[in-house]
Amino acid sequence: MGGERQHYYGKHGTPQKYDPTFKGPIYHRGCTDIICCVFLLLAIVGYVAVGIIAWTHGDPRKVIYPTDSRGEFCGQKGTKNANKPYLFYFNIGKCASPLVLLEFQCPTPQICVEKCPDRYLTYLNAHKSQDFQYYKQFCVPGFQNTKGVTEVLRDGDCPAVLIPSKPLAQRCFPAIHAHKGVLMVGNETTYEDGHGSRKNITELVEGAKKANGVLEARQLAMRIFEDYTVSWYWIVIGLVIAMLMSLLFIVLLRFLAGIMVWVMIIMVVLVLGYGIFHCYMEYVRLRGEAGSDISLVDLGFQTDLRVYLHLRQTWMAFMIILSILEAIIILLLIFLRKRILIAIALIKEASRAVGYVMCSLLYPLVTFLLLCLCIAYWASTAVFLSTSNEAVYKIFDDGTCQFAGKTCNPETFTSSNESRLCPGAHCQFAFYGGESGYHRALLGLQIFNAFMFFWLANFVLALGQVTLAGAFASYYWALHKPDDLPAFPLFSAFGRALRYHTGSLAFGALILAIVQIIRVMLEYLDQRLKAAENKFAKFLMTCLKCCFWCLEKFIRFLNRNAYIMIAIYGTNFCTSARNAFFLLMRNIIRVAVLDKVTDFLFLLGKLLIVGSVGILAFFFFTHRIRIVQDTAPPLNYYWVPILTVIIGSYLIAHGFFSVYGMCVDTLFLCFCEDLERNDGSQERPYFMSPELRDILLKGSAEEGKRAEVEE
Repeated sequence: MGGERQHYYGKHGTPQKYDPTFKGPIYHRGCTDIICCVFLLLAIVGYVAVGIIAWTHGDPRKVIYPTDSRGEFCGQKGTKNANKPYLFYFNIGKCASPLVLLEFQCPTPQICVEKCPDRYLTYLNAHKSQDFQYYKQFCVPGFQNTKGVTEVLRDGDCPAVLIPSKPLAQRCFPAIHAHKGVLMVGNETTYEDGHGSRKNITELVEGAKKANGVLEARQLAMRIFEDYTVSWYWIVIGLVIAMLMSLLFIVLLRFLAGIMVWVMIIMVVLVLGYGIFHCYMEYVRLRGEAGSDISLVDLGFQTDLRVYLHLRQTWMAFMIILSILEAIIILLLIFLRKRILIAIALIKEASRAVGYVMCSLLYPLVTFLLLCLCIAYWASTAVFLSTSNEAVYKIFDDGTCQFAGKTCNPETFTSSNESRLCPGAHCQFAFYGGESGYHRALLGLQIFNAFMFFWLANFVLALGQVTLAGAFASYYWALHKPDDLPAFPLFSAFGRALRYHTGSLAFGALILAIVQIIRVMLEYLDQRLKAAENKFAKFLMTCLKCCFWCLEKFIRFLNRNAYIMIAIYGTNFCTSARNAFFLLMRNIIRVAVLDKVTDFLFLLGKLLIVGSVGILAFFFFTHRIRIVQDTAPPLNYYWVPILTVIIGSYLIAHGFFSVYGMCVDTLFLCFCEDLERNDGSQERPYFMSPELRDILLKGSAEEGKRAEVEE
């Protein structure tokens, strides 16, 4: 048995030996991974240069204000469209094209109009009737009714159909909305399955059904934006409540760790139980109600998600999902009950550490502000790059002009040589783009922008992890707590990280950023290959996405533990990653027993906060509870603010619990190091507290005996 243990240790590195001079994080250390630090600084300089270039060429007004097909803004003073504030799309269905995401420009003719259309008309019916003067204002400027119908529609001079529309964000969007499964267009109606009354709307359905699918997707996005504009105040209040609940939970965890963990477990079980009960009551209430037995498959996708809440099958699905989740949690609690006791002891020790370094609870705010700075710079640069395209005009001619297809300047075209040689040619807007070297490099600049965002964001997260690890390691390696704890451990750890280990943090963040940008490219390729019927290519793409997802998770785990070793010993990234990995492999049983169980308990804490705030938001935005009369704003989709509050609450709770998570991981690695360096004697005493030593060593001994029996 001793030979096997020696072979095991030899395969996973050499255990740490007793060092009487070691008293925790090393203060006299040198700079690590200097080359990566230099690369990061050069990359930041290049990133700033890209931002300056983008801000010089870009025009974000193309995103904020509507722009017609000639590149002119609508409703802006000093332009010929000053009295035409709204943008009208000839075929709004084409706005679902991927070009919109890259160039913020719909591939359909667009003109500025004084008001949006308020009636349904087709060009075929209007071109020889008294309605033509009304219809003409939605054709291209200067249009004269001298062509045939097919020529007008072919040349894009007029839209094929006008649909009653309403202005939203200075754009004309068809006034189509779903109401109890019925499609409403202005004052006209038709059932979405096409079996409703067709007495007054036959032409409307025939004219709009081609673009109906993509049209509703666009409508959905704009209505979501509208809901945000009227509910953002209450969303912020919900997030503040989540922050206060998280802070209160963390403070109580500091003083009542054992009780709070069990309260957290019981509350999560009760919240899920209430969710199951509520779903069952809704399922029973809908029994016998007309239309409630329609299946989800038969109903299909609806932009108004409230329609699904009128189906019994929806509540049955919710009830099954919650029941499975409840059963999994209960089974885990039964089988992990002894390990939970050990994990609680580790959480108690983490609570003491956080209590002595209370300012660590505020450090997530520093990380949050730095991440907001990274996101703001990335987003603004992306918008300026996307709007750097210029209006490109080309020569169009129905004959055989040799200059057809070449770029031109509409202001000087009439007096140019091309106009004299081709009398029938005209200079017309073609697209937004550019033919210079800068415009050809826009895609590469966007990729570089995304890569730098990943690199800097990961660097900010790494800085926070090293800082917290250094502070909590100082607590653990203080023999007489808290007397031996250094003054301002958090600020000292932050200074050491920036002064000595910027290169190591940049190295770890760079590896993770490379994997993440590869995943983004794979997602892009997957979207491009969706229309392909090659099953092997789809299978290969799925395998690659899965592999890189697993690789990112593993690198995150390895980086996290490497940063802890960097904070303690001050070694470079590769050495720290190797030492951390081998240390974990030498204590693989303890990793499964302690580290992952505490992660599970912290996950339950997050779910408790998210579930509580989510239920409160659900009852508030559905008007089931009211603080004062008519408090909740009227919404198109009440799930928009509810989902926003839920996601935001999880991120806030994760930010607070991440301090505890980093504390537990740091104490766990220090505990493993302590066991290898010391034996608990007077000459080589353990640095861990007596309470932690008693329960951890007892639990580890039981796990070791169980493993030996299984072998």
